[in-house]
Amino acid sequence: MRHLLDTQHLSRADALEILDVAEDMADTQRREVKKLPTLRGKTVVNLFFEDSTRTRISFEAAAKRLSADVINFSAKGSSVSKGESLQDTAQTLQAMGADAVVIRHGASGAPRTLATSGWISAGVVNAGDGTHEHPTQALLDAFTIRKRLFGDDSRGRDLDGIRVTIVGDVLHSRVARSNVWLLYTLGARVTLVAPPTLVPQDVSGWPVEIDYDLDHAIAAGPDALMMLRIQLERMSAAYFPTEREYSRRYGLDARRLDALPTDSIVLHPGPMNRGLEISAEAADSPRSTVLEQVTNGVSVRMAVLYLLLAGERADTEKEDLR
Repeated sequence: MRHLLDTQHLSRADALEILDVAEDMADTQRREVKKLPTLRGKTVVNLFFEDSTRTRISFEAAAKRLSADVINFSAKGSSVSKGESLQDTAQTLQAMGADAVVIRHGASGAPRTLATSGWISAGVVNAGDGTHEHPTQALLDAFTIRKRLFGDDSRGRDLDGIRVTIVGDVLHSRVARSNVWLLYTLGARVTLVAPPTLVPQDVSGWPVEIDYDLDHAIAAGPDALMMLRIQLERMSAAYFPTEREYSRRYGLDARRLDALPTDSIVLHPGPMNRGLEISAEAADSPRSTVLEQVTNGVSVRMAVLYLLLAGERADTEKEDLR
């Protein structure tokens, strides 16, 4: 794997390979000594132009557990805030000998530009770009769904026929976009639920069904219900009357939680707006996978960095993980 820029162009075989290697990584994290020597001597740079403590720490933990050296680069307080371009920043990282760059950027397409411009020879991982994609979040969500549904028998399994309903601020959500394409590739049936104002203008090319009524979507019996964060910081207009009205129509409260099938699970990419898109009862219930998603995120990102940087050694080293 040279880069991981999106899930739309990720093949089923590649997606399953990442998920299966993440299973191996998760097994190693149950050992007393969690650190592996796999990427010793490699340098991973976390290049974050947007704030995201959760994602940055997850990538940092993943790289360090594979024994890579980690450099955290934040745009705030750096030369970027003085006007330095992405090209100049990239070339600086190249001169430092970066082997992989994990980039989070407010502009859609920035990771692809970095990967294809020729400015840098390092592998590039998209940690979220604008309102485009967030591929590792979708991979960890798929990993979590697969693990909850199939348990110890999850290795090698796809999500064929699994019904996943994604609820909330689809318009501003790169998590929703990445999940739509990855879940479709893995065989799942995806339904988007949101107010009309929070659905992108043209979703005719998306492999999804659209529903504007959360209660109706829950009555259809989804296997997994994914609640999206309302991204108030990205909203420059009134997309719904009030937060209270949104919560009443599209929030997952105790009543809606009880209406779900008994074996349905609840996901949330975090951070959560408790009381807005999800209630405390739902967030803290046994159906909730929120903390599992955080744990699984480290294993999935370890798998991505491993496949990105281990290269030709990957096949022979897989046995060392077990």
